[in-house]
Amino acid sequence: MTDETHQTDDEKSAPEAGAAEESGQDARAELEAARAEIAELNDRILRLAAELENTRRRAEREKQDASRYAIANFARDMLNVADTFERALAAAPADDGSASGETIAAFVSGLKLADKDLMAALERHGVKRINPVGEKFDPHLHQAVAQAPGPAPAGFVLEVAQPGFVIGERVLRAAMVIVSSGPVDNPKEDESGSNGVHFDTRV
Repeated sequence: MTDETHQTDDEKSAPEAGAAEESGQDARAELEAARAEIAELNDRILRLAAELENTRRRAEREKQDASRYAIANFARDMLNVADTFERALAAAPADDGSASGETIAAFVSGLKLADKDLMAALERHGVKRINPVGEKFDPHLHQAVAQAPGPAPAGFVLEVAQPGFVIGERVLRAAMVIVSSGPVDNPKEDESGSNGVHFDTRV
């Protein structure tokens, strides 16, 4: 009876041992699979990190190149303007005063063409000249250097002493202007004693 009981217990433990062994194999397989997945994820992370670093370095190089060569197109246009000025100077009248009217006219024409080329080149790069004669004085764009009576209403620009320039919405240089103080019937009656022109001492 004891032997039979012992044999029955052995027969019962055999499937349990097999199940335990099989369970251990499954656990090892799962562990190996997890390790393989971790290794693959680590490899992917390293590749992504390398790609990000390469992208950062490339962006830095492009930024440096943009900073270094951004002015290249503008400089190229300025070379064309310089050529026009040189041609104008080549037609300049002689210093001895013997220049003919034709020579002087050619020189003036060359200077006007150079100025036109310069303004066109500046406008291609977003730079525009401010020449506000007849416009209402704008302290954001204009700098008043004097005030004088004139045909324009008070507060409007009579003359431009020096043109200004803007690039986009930003002022590069304010236009220096003479502002109207309004029309007068008799300029001689103006108390300034200087033909009605009042210079702005705050400038």
